[in-house]
Amino acid sequence: MADSPVQINALIVDAADPERLAAFWSELLGRPVVGRMGPYVWLRREKGLGLGFQRSGEPRSGKNRLHFDISSPDPVAEQQRVEALGGRRLEEYADGGFLVMADPEGNEFCVIPDGPFELDDEGRADYLA
Repeated sequence: MADSPVQINALIVDAADPERLAAFWSELLGRPVVGRMGPYVWLRREKGLGLGFQRSGEPRSGKNRLHFDISSPDPVAEQQRVEALGGRRLEEYADGGFLVMADPEGNEFCVIPDGPFELDDEGRADYLA
């Protein structure tokens, strides 16, 4: 396959309160807020990828069609840090073996280990066992 001139430049998360959501993700990822323009709040760009939060007048509804996977050397300790920052664990996904969390506005994300982990034939993880 030939190289494409198209790249993902930034990920934008719709938010009822972009300042609050940007503060949560800034602390979680260690990426400071670096800009505000119109309805957007931006975190520091890293490895070429921007992360922004856009004010949206529409409430979030249903399950995310796209989610972040963040890695940690200790997912269980990271869960405690996420909760201290205002996130929460989504127990309804516990049967899948993944540590599924939600940010303060309910956007789902997974905390996965830095290293490899196994998946069974159904796609369930084993790293929390």
